[in-house]
Order: sequence, then C-alpha cells, then structure tokens
Amino acid sequence: MRRDDRDDPFDDFFREIERMMEEMTGGNVDISAEADAGFGDDAHFSVQTADDAVRVVGDLPGIDKDGLDVKCDGRTLTVVARSERREYEERLDLPAPVDEHTAAASFNNGVLEVTLERADDSADIDLR
Repeated sequence: MRRDDRDDPFDDFFREIERMMEEMTGGNVDISAEADAGFGDDAHFSVQTADDAVRVVGDLPGIDKDGLDVKCDGRTLTVVARSERREYEERLDLPAPVDEHTAAASFNNGVLEVTLERADDSADIDLR
C-alpha cells in the first residue's frame, strides 16, 4: 500500500511550525552558518582511566587558548570555552578522585588534553 502524505495527521502541525519559523526569521535561516559558529555540538570529550591517572581529551574546534578556562575540584573537571560568538561550558564528573594540584594540560589545534594523578581512595585510620 502506498503512503499518501495528505493523510498524515501531523502534516498541518509541521506546516504551521514551518510557517511560524519563517515568520520569526523573515524567511532567512542559514543553518550552515550556525553549525560552523564554533563549538557546542562539535565539542566532544573522552575520559580515560589508568591505575595512577585520569586523562581527559576534548575537541574544541574554533577556540583559541586565551578563550579557554579549565578548573578541577578533585571530582569534577570544568571546561569553559569562549569565542567571539559563543560560550560553552562542560562539567565532567571524573570516574575516580584526583589530586587537582597534579594537573598537567595542553591545548594544540583545538584539542585539549588534561592529565591528573589519581588520589588515594581513602586514608588509613589508626585505631588507639
């Protein structure tokens, strides 16, 4: 059986949304310009763990080193990236506690790499 789009119950709904979008933008929507605006949907992070360290690698296309701010509180790594047109913030919960004072970071060609030493899981408590 061939589908007849005229019988689609949502056809009027989608047509109305398109009409409203054209009315709001004056019919001038350039989706490709928004997609190339910098980062946002293009930002990707991966977190890798080893016995003694946690490594975070992030792709931040269109960002200069001066527009980057990286902080860690031992459990969460926060990356704030700014360009002239946008601001992006990512909070990454780390898979293990880290010593934030051991952090080493590099940023080259839009790729951020942060390595942090793992903190001791817990402290031994002496019983008296």
